[in-house]
Amino acid sequence: MKIWYDACTGKHVRYGFEVLQRLQALGHEVILTTRKHPDTLSLLNFLGADFKVVGKYTPFSPRLRLEESLKRQLAFSSMFNSSHPNFAVSHGSIDLCRVAYGLGINTISTADAPHAEAANKLALPLVNTLIASKAIPVQEYKRFGVDKILQFDGVDEVAWIHDRKPEVNNEEQPLIIIRQMETKASYAKDIPDFTEQIAHELVALGKVIFIPRYERHRRAAFSVPSKFVDTVELTAKADLVVSVGGTISREAALQGTPSIVIQTFGRSYVNDYLSNLGFPLFTVEAEEVRQVADKRLGQKQDVKEKLKQLENPVDYIERIIQNAV
Repeated sequence: MKIWYDACTGKHVRYGFEVLQRLQALGHEVILTTRKHPDTLSLLNFLGADFKVVGKYTPFSPRLRLEESLKRQLAFSSMFNSSHPNFAVSHGSIDLCRVAYGLGINTISTADAPHAEAANKLALPLVNTLIASKAIPVQEYKRFGVDKILQFDGVDEVAWIHDRKPEVNNEEQPLIIIRQMETKASYAKDIPDFTEQIAHELVALGKVIFIPRYERHRRAAFSVPSKFVDTVELTAKADLVVSVGGTISREAALQGTPSIVIQTFGRSYVNDYLSNLGFPLFTVEAEEVRQVADKRLGQKQDVKEKLKQLENPVDYIERIIQNAV
């Protein structure tokens, strides 16, 4: 069968690469598409994936965002003019969902951000099957018009963390990773970004590496990578991770690294779920970060047995596709 996966961000790339490897091993043809985005091309090249670049990420105004999305949809329509995929899979790619719906392609989507109202309204009503963590109440996605929802006992990040080997920090001082807030997302409009300020506060505790979203200019007080770094490996080695949205913190917590998520976009069901299972993930207000960092820095945990108990969402994607063969 022919499967199409569209990866719009770095997280989508991690997900898509796992889906690609699993389905190719089963003999399926997988087409992996992406767009020019600060987190996509370098990661895909690092992973050694075969992919096709279609369009770019242009978050600078609503008009430019709309126009680039329409360009991508037209390009995808032309790509599949003569031979449609049997399935289209994504982590809520608006462009994939719109084109797949128009061409009558069976669509599978994963999702873990009910607060992403704009993207969910555009993509999820067009999805045939939604796969989401059981941590998220089904009504959170039913309200977007999704008919079929499959829930798995885990979080999305299990897909690419489940078989990772432990890493060790060989630095002479504690290693602290801080991920900048996704400032250009529609759900982040008018929300202040405290991450750089927090990076300044935490330099007293160890070596701080600040991972920016869109620019990599140097800072005097802490380190900013000048080029791509594998954040999954970096968080495994780290003694503490701080973020806002939570993907990088969930990746870290699933590897036993203490992780702080700054409460910004409202409740995160998947973060609460991991915390309740005993993974070292702590949700706090911005003013509490330093206090919690002092307490949790370097308190790494062996979470291998906990991780084994979580379900891999790629198994669900595989099952749907294999049942259609």
